[in-house]
Amino acid sequence: MDETDRLLLARLGSDGRASYAEIGLQVNLSATAVRRRIDRLRARGVVRGFTVVLDPAVLGWQTEAFVEVYCRERTAPEEILASLRQFPEVVAAWTVTGDPDALVHLRAADMRHLEAVIERIRREPGVQRSRSSVVLSQLIG
Repeated sequence: MDETDRLLLARLGSDGRASYAEIGLQVNLSATAVRRRIDRLRARGVVRGFTVVLDPAVLGWQTEAFVEVYCRERTAPEEILASLRQFPEVVAAWTVTGDPDALVHLRAADMRHLEAVIERIRREPGVQRSRSSVVLSQLIG
């Protein structure tokens, strides 16, 4: 990967809908050359896909929380993943070190919605208990 690829990726990262021609103007390549480079980056796994970034506040999902999930013994990460995938309110989830087995980032419309989601997660077969922290304000990011 060279400096042109890095510039191309930076442009894609800031505007995934930019045309090959628009990107080409910024990195001094033809649209065809940009397409070939993007295709190569995709084939190598550098670019895994293209997505839309939604604004949760505009969607009305302004309540945010981080939930520590404590699972029953021998609950595999794959089982945790399968359980959490069914909840559209799950923004991200990680397995972590320490006492909890997973850390889950949730978005919801309001506290009632958030509570309902947490209760549904707690009823999942592998989940023993949870501990939640509701976000008051975002400092960085």
